[in-house]
Amino acid sequence: MAVAQPAKSKATSKNTTNNANSKTKTQMHRRSRTGCYTCRLRRKKCDEGTPMCTACKHLGLVCEYKRPMWWGNNDARRQHKDDIKMIIKRKKLSEKSSHTIQTSVGSIGSPPGLSHSLPTSATFSDPFDRRRSASIDSHFSFNNFNSSPNMPDYGVYNPQIHHTHPDFMFTMSPYEIDVKTERQMFVNDVPTIKESTVSTFSTYHTPPPPGTVLSSYPFDGEWTEQVYSERRESLSEEALNPNFFDFSHGPAMTSRQVDIELEEGDQRLLDHFIQHVLPTIFPILESNQHGSVGSDLVLPALQSNKGYLHCCLMIAAQHYKATMNIQSEEIDNDIMRHRHATILALCDALNRDENHQQILEATLGLIFFQCCVGRYDDSLPDIPWHQHFQAVNSLVTKLDLPRLVSDPSETLAQTPFNMTLTAWIDILGATMQGRAPIFAHTYREKHLSQGSSSLGLRELMGCDDKVMYLISEIACLEALKREGLDDITICQHVHALGDQINLTEVGETGPKMPFNANGSLSPKQLSRNITDAFRLAARIYLCSLVPGFSPSQSSCIGLVEKLTHVLQHIPSGPGGFDRSLSWVYLIGGSVSVAGSSFRQFFSDRIAQLGDAASFGSFGGVVSILQEVWQQTDSFQPSPSATGSTEVPYISWRDTMQMRGSDYLLI
Repeated sequence: MAVAQPAKSKATSKNTTNNANSKTKTQMHRRSRTGCYTCRLRRKKCDEGTPMCTACKHLGLVCEYKRPMWWGNNDARRQHKDDIKMIIKRKKLSEKSSHTIQTSVGSIGSPPGLSHSLPTSATFSDPFDRRRSASIDSHFSFNNFNSSPNMPDYGVYNPQIHHTHPDFMFTMSPYEIDVKTERQMFVNDVPTIKESTVSTFSTYHTPPPPGTVLSSYPFDGEWTEQVYSERRESLSEEALNPNFFDFSHGPAMTSRQVDIELEEGDQRLLDHFIQHVLPTIFPILESNQHGSVGSDLVLPALQSNKGYLHCCLMIAAQHYKATMNIQSEEIDNDIMRHRHATILALCDALNRDENHQQILEATLGLIFFQCCVGRYDDSLPDIPWHQHFQAVNSLVTKLDLPRLVSDPSETLAQTPFNMTLTAWIDILGATMQGRAPIFAHTYREKHLSQGSSSLGLRELMGCDDKVMYLISEIACLEALKREGLDDITICQHVHALGDQINLTEVGETGPKMPFNANGSLSPKQLSRNITDAFRLAARIYLCSLVPGFSPSQSSCIGLVEKLTHVLQHIPSGPGGFDRSLSWVYLIGGSVSVAGSSFRQFFSDRIAQLGDAASFGSFGGVVSILQEVWQQTDSFQPSPSATGSTEVPYISWRDTMQMRGSDYLLI
């Protein structure tokens, strides 16, 4: 395969023309913030006194140690800084008239509040004592398909939801990533011009402009009472373990510096990856453990793992091509050059039979990152995901990860992240191909174990591990059906698995909007909603194995309607979580008949995602469902048929195979 050579900079002296190599050096580090936000805004040293630092106490300013909502908005920062200057000016003027200030100190009002943050838990004491409102959510049972869900009106209240509210960050230290680029030109190996620039990429999302609709709530007395109750519940959510995963890079660090030397073109790709791709991968994990995706997984791997670095640069080029809708030979060359370099690095490491964790990490990146940014209509040559997964199977087995996570005698302090990601790809990837998952036995042991059964799937992708294990069992049943299992035995297994699914929803009360009263995201409720969505998709997948299944059966229509209801409780748009639910949309959408509310709902979600709906797994799902629906809607009952007018089940997998598509839609 031809590998494009990086361009070289040129410099011309007075007498001769010399070639000059231009390289850039990237430095990324995680900065731990200290001091209150008011002192930071004033650029003053803070003594971090509690409950107020000395400076804020002396000046009568609002002292905040949790990141206020105005911090992420430049205009709001400037306004607050002006307010502070005015307060300080008044303070100094007042001190000059000491006699006046002493005699009137009791009548001076408090300075204007500097924080526009929503109320904290301390302000909710009275409403906590109110009677909890009745739940508006219905309980979904396996057999009660026809009950109509109670649909609340979400179009009245549109608050600004910021996922970076202080209460959302829990105990994680806020940080930003600084990318320092040093560029120096050499003429005949003599250093000449040296340039240095620093770009800051914050792990906090910039607050959306005024008027942006990010979510919807019913706004009335009942809603007010409900959100106060939910706020109260959020205070007692289980403690998050920021060190839940072992990312194979050693213990979590409070600061980290990465030095990478790249050619100028690759530097631009790395900047694009950090700024535009990194914030979009593993959004569920990021909502649970703020910052861990960048600081504990991606950034250290970029430095220590050559194959992983080239993989990320390839993904950056693909993302740039997809988002900018660019068709050029240059960007295609970048994609293929780094794709080739990634494979070469992996083959070299495999031949040396060393660094198995790094090879596994890079190979999983090749599979999963493609699901995030790849285009389903890209014609560039590539290796199918399931061929990469054969290498994953070998590496995971060589590292003995299945035994480590399932052996009761093994007491792991942290869950191996690579095994968790492998399980996610393995289970849902098996449904893509109609086969049993490679490590199905491990998942079955975890499901049946009496002790801890978590593989970290809930922490990684939102769905409870038990539900994922059952999806693995359904995939095994489908594999047996394809091998010729008789209809009676299939129905028996379907009934047994349906009972197992019932057990996973014991105590569940149905979906609720995953936001606390202060507007912050509730990771626990988000996980419940996502688990509900996967559970219903699993039921649909299971029902599709029953002989004679038809999407027009009332039981299937009821399941699709309930799935639509649950999906309405998951945040949408570019900052939402729809792209983490591609498999759910595929399974539910493939059996939604004409006139189903799911179709209109899905169309709305596509519109809210904008350009992001056209690439990655979600883009593949959109393409497949459109074709499935076209075939389903064109069905006309034959006059010579047995009298049945049921819509035939057109398999989404058959549609993919007819198109020659080989996607991994997760």
